[in-house]
Amino acid sequence: MNKILLIIQREYLTRVKKKSFIVMTILGPLLMASLILAPLIISKFDKDQTYTIKVIDQNPKIFTTTLPSSEGITLINDSITLPDAKKSFDPDKYYGILYLPSDFIKNPNSAVLYTEKQANIQVTQYIERVMKDEIEKGKLQAEGIKQETLESIKTDVNLKTFTLSGKENNALLTTAVGFAGGIAIYMFIFLYGVQVMRGVIEEKTNRIVEVIISSVKPFQLMMGKILGIALVGLTQFMLWIVLTFLISSTITTYIAKEKMDAKNVAMSLNTQQANGIDKLSDTKEMEKSAMESIMSNMDSINFPLVLTCFVIYFLGGYLLYSALFAAIGAAVDNETETQQFMLPVTIPLILSFVVAQSVITNPESQLSFWFSIIPLTSPVVMMVRVAFGVPTWQLILSISLLILGFIGTTWLAARIYRTGILLYGKKVNYKELSKWLFYKN
Repeated sequence: MNKILLIIQREYLTRVKKKSFIVMTILGPLLMASLILAPLIISKFDKDQTYTIKVIDQNPKIFTTTLPSSEGITLINDSITLPDAKKSFDPDKYYGILYLPSDFIKNPNSAVLYTEKQANIQVTQYIERVMKDEIEKGKLQAEGIKQETLESIKTDVNLKTFTLSGKENNALLTTAVGFAGGIAIYMFIFLYGVQVMRGVIEEKTNRIVEVIISSVKPFQLMMGKILGIALVGLTQFMLWIVLTFLISSTITTYIAKEKMDAKNVAMSLNTQQANGIDKLSDTKEMEKSAMESIMSNMDSINFPLVLTCFVIYFLGGYLLYSALFAAIGAAVDNETETQQFMLPVTIPLILSFVVAQSVITNPESQLSFWFSIIPLTSPVVMMVRVAFGVPTWQLILSISLLILGFIGTTWLAARIYRTGILLYGKKVNYKELSKWLFYKN
């Protein structure tokens, strides 16, 4: 046991002190935070872009008023002809020319947008929506139906969901938490499992393993390497969570404060002080209500259970697959030769990721149950199901089978490892591997 601890310590300290570990530990949260905050930053800069479009409308009886404009898109009617509009077109002033021919109402597809460059999809989609609304409005008026009547009929329904115990829940939040956990385990098993395989190949190629084997048993070396890299993975993952949270919280707070300051300035300039105080109070109440709703939904997910299951399934899945990756590394002399053995090992893991997408829509199906029980697929699939709520007996059964699967896989991998780790220059196939399983000491 002491020898395994020494190997774990060596593997852990060697990898944690590497520059690549330090760089990725810092760079990882920055990349994840940038993915989270990119939409906010992009939307902030996007608002500065405006589009002014000249409208030549041949349907004055239908469109009697200026067409509606959005915050960034302005539609301006003009009475000149299309040829004259093209000749006098100023690209610095206008983005394009919208031409609505006289048969536009009967043939909506006859509208044309002329632009100097390739048309922006945001602009085209907005114009299509405006044209659709205006045509429908004209048809309603022709039939004697008021727009107000139609608007009063439209009803938005926001369905709230509660458990029988009375806790409010949110399907979108639950799906996001479950799928994020499944993807994280999928990625980490691949990332650190391959590191085990590469480490074994490197030691075998450099003949370092011959010296190590003289002091420890092959099984001790394999277990020490697997557990050491597992601790490296957990360390890096915990650092990523903490740093990502700190970076995201800081930037989000800054952006929210900036928006609130801009809103307060606008309110102070455009309204009286009393009205401003009332509106500010209403805004705070809305923000408080929204925060309470979010917190209520967050409480519906058992995060301690989710995090505990994440650690268990990460370690169980990693140990199971790392034993197989270590066996592959011991059986070959270089990384190129690993391809023939990698496919059977990675197929269950890839399949579990594919099945996870179906599990999200129906977490209680037979497919979801069996794939969350089988050890080769349970780390990803059960992690997706946990957020939705899983019966305790299924969770216990899944973890128990995962532990048994790890023990059995490690036993098989150790028999391949002990033979292959000192074998050089021989092309190994599946028939040869099957013989190694039954070699006697």
